Amino acid sequence: MDTRTNAIPIYRQDGTHPQALACAACEVRSQALFGVLDDSGLDRIHTQIASVTLLPDAPVYDRGTAGLAVFTIREGLVRFERSSEHGDRRIVRIAGRGDLIGQEALLNRPYGDDAVACTEVQLCRIPRALIDQLAQGRDELPRELMLRWQRALDAAEAWVSDLSTGPARRRLLYLLRRLAEHAGTDDAIWLPRREEIGAMLDMTIETASRLVSALRREGVLTLLPGRCAVLDRNALRKALLAEGAA
Repeated sequence: MDTRTNAIPIYRQDGTHPQALACAACEVRSQALFGVLDDSGLDRIHTQIASVTLLPDAPVYDRGTAGLAVFTIREGLVRFERSSEHGDRRIVRIAGRGDLIGQEALLNRPYGDDAVACTEVQLCRIPRALIDQLAQGRDELPRELMLRWQRALDAAEAWVSDLSTGPARRRLLYLLRRLAEHAGTDDAIWLPRREEIGAMLDMTIETASRLVSALRREGVLTLLPGRCAVLDRNALRKALLAEGAA
């Protein structure tokens, strides 16, 4: 595992100090948790936020470990895994740019899933103590936390309803549509390994491989090096319509 961590102390010493402007200049600040804070809110931060870079398949945190921090995803995708009582690994959801993860820490609870980097991931590690400090006397931050918690719950429920039931091909098409939400402007998506598709969609590796090959022949997917693919959104839309899916 290659983990590069750079601590960014946020102390507003004057209007042009680079450390003071770290959060204000963040590319995902408007999407992230601290987007609700104005300059006076940033003035109250007197601790360290760690900027963390992880390579693909590196753990963000492990299930059952003490939740001491939450994380904002600045770039990349993170998957959440858990094991059944029979030892089978399941991927239960993914999160991407701007999402807040590790919310269990805010309730002094251990993390509920293994969080693993899908791609290279850039994170901000935000100590629980800092959230507690900022939330005192401010209605905006607790409200934003509740919205993000609800968003994570909605995502988990949608994952179950869309990706765990119905024909295998339809489930894969739904997965591709979900991955497309995290695609760049070139429509390139992260494409899971066949075994990861199986773990996400509760299907065999053979079925996942067969379905991916079929979508390649149909022009829905064009594989690229490095576990990436270009997704033809129009072809995906037609394939979903053919499956009776909106």
